[in-house]
This record gives sequence, structure tokens and C-alpha cells, in this order.
Amino acid sequence: MPKLKTHKGANSRFQITGSGKIVRTKCGKSHFRRKKPQRTKRLYDEMLPVSPADKKRLRRLLPHALR
Repeated sequence: MPKLKTHKGANSRFQITGSGKIVRTKCGKSHFRRKKPQRTKRLYDEMLPVSPADKKRLRRLLPHALR
């Protein structure tokens, strides 16, 4: 059986919560934020759960994540 390797791009973009959920950040967080309202900027800091359609693929990319 070959070694399971973690996908480093996915590892930096997604986090695993203590309950085992995969969460992500919103896109557009670092560019053209000066002209947006303060409330909109705060929404970018929130971590969102990954859609169920992507969960199976991300579990393969992150084999050593908590299950």
C-alpha cells in the first residue's frame, strides 16, 4: 500500500473543526477591500462549512485529517 500524501494546496485552504467538519474562508478577502463597507469586510472573516458536494473529494485530498 503506498503512502497517503496530503495535498498541500488543500491543506492551506481548508481547516478541520473539532467536530470533524471541513471549513473554508470566503474568496476576495485580500484585494479591493478598501471601498467595501465595514459590515461586508467583517463577513469575509467568517469560516464557512464546505458544501456536501465537495466533502468526499476533500477527504481524499486531506487523508490525515480527523475523521
